[in-house]
Amino acid sequence: MKTWATLILSGLLLSTHASAGVLDEKGCGSCHRLNAEETENSFTAPALHYAGNKFQAEWLKQFLKNPEVIRPAGFITGPEFLQAKNLPPHPSFTEEDANALTENLMGLKISEPAAVASEPLSKGLRAKIKYQFERTFGCISCHQSLNLAGKIRGGISGPSLVNAGNRLQADWIADWLKSPGTYKVKGRMPRYKMDPTTLDQFTRFLMTLKKENIK
Repeated sequence: MKTWATLILSGLLLSTHASAGVLDEKGCGSCHRLNAEETENSFTAPALHYAGNKFQAEWLKQFLKNPEVIRPAGFITGPEFLQAKNLPPHPSFTEEDANALTENLMGLKISEPAAVASEPLSKGLRAKIKYQFERTFGCISCHQSLNLAGKIRGGISGPSLVNAGNRLQADWIADWLKSPGTYKVKGRMPRYKMDPTTLDQFTRFLMTLKKENIK
């Protein structure tokens, strides 16, 4: 019995070790930051060391199989921007590889954000937050989103939020809006001082932005 238990445990450990190496095997670390201890200045693609905090697993798997542009202007800005435009497109992966990569990426976490409410916004409150999103806080100057008519509008220097409700985790959105420096020390994201109610409503609003609502 002990022999079988040892063999089973060894097999599980070997499987876990092999699975954990899939990020290295596929070369993800050559473009993405996978470890919090690594510097932020040597990567040509977004940091993934908190992917498990940020992304929804199903979206991540589908992205890995069929990559799409998330940041229209590119990840790198400044003097290196033109060079970044010549970078190869993100590779696509098989179902098997996408599943393995997703499993590993969802295990990369650096925080435990507090859970946020998931109740839908009323039509009137959604319109109010939409106004604040566009005018009060000026988010639309950098991010694409959907207006109340379901049309895409907004800037392209930041990541698109058109599909934020399917791509991002609500808990992470709230934590990012509250303290973006937790995830990215140097960045252009403004440090907003939202009161808890506004923060909650903003998060719930962003979770309504989904591609299936495009008209």
